[in-house]
Amino acid sequence: MKKLYSNKFHILIFLLPALILFCGVLIAPIGASAYFSLFDWKGIGPKTFIGLANYKELFTSNSIGFMKALRNSLLLAALSVGLQLPLALALALALGKKIKGERAFLSVYFMPVLISTVVIGQLWLKIYNPDYGILNVFLRAVGLENWTRIWLGTKQTALGAVLVPTLWQYVGYHMLLLYAGVKSVPPELREAAMLDGASDGQVNRYIVLPYIKPIIRISVIFAVTGSLKSFDLIYVLTNGGPMHATEVPSTLMISMLFLRNRYGMGSTIAVLLIFLCFGFALLINVMFKESEE
Repeated sequence: MKKLYSNKFHILIFLLPALILFCGVLIAPIGASAYFSLFDWKGIGPKTFIGLANYKELFTSNSIGFMKALRNSLLLAALSVGLQLPLALALALALGKKIKGERAFLSVYFMPVLISTVVIGQLWLKIYNPDYGILNVFLRAVGLENWTRIWLGTKQTALGAVLVPTLWQYVGYHMLLLYAGVKSVPPELREAAMLDGASDGQVNRYIVLPYIKPIIRISVIFAVTGSLKSFDLIYVLTNGGPMHATEVPSTLMISMLFLRNRYGMGSTIAVLLIFLCFGFALLINVMFKESEE
């Protein structure tokens, strides 16, 4: 042990490349965003220091629409935890029983995660197409023509139409995480419970779910923070429209940076997104610790 601590210099040398990479990729951009958020700046030319005025405007100005974008993101997070994760857990529990074709089902459910989000966006654009999209074609075929809509172009339906593929894409991702946890449950625990007369539902409730609670916590964190950061699929489908009905903080940030030339405001949104993700991650950790105690 003494010899190990006597080589602190060598340890530091080995850790230095990873530390430099961590600071350059994560810490430095966060610091730069926090710095630029204090200025009124177009991205080029002189900067005007305005302090926390960008933060105040973000929460008080209706013209920016940040609060609406945040509500859309929180709605997506709630649906991810309330719909996406239970479905993923149900699939993981079903596949964890060594059913026939288990590997094939895993591959099929995980496939949307592997496909490019742009490709998935184009696929759902075709599904929602008001003229030849399979959704409207099906509704007409079963006599429900009054239900047909311009799904992505109508303010009342655009948000729901965007949320469906967003949730669908990552069900397989969470299923795989939970499936790994289910398969790690010691078989002797299941067998002992079955010998005592427990049903499959009771085994899952009292044996499997408590055992995989750390995996469930990670899935909840990933689902919430991923929803807050959601961007690519929404950008491909609607770009935040129509009339900002599907706007989320990430699409609003891109709009501020590259369309409205408000680099300081875009940096402000980026900083708030970082704090929101870290805050929710800490809150979820605290909630799970309290439930364990």
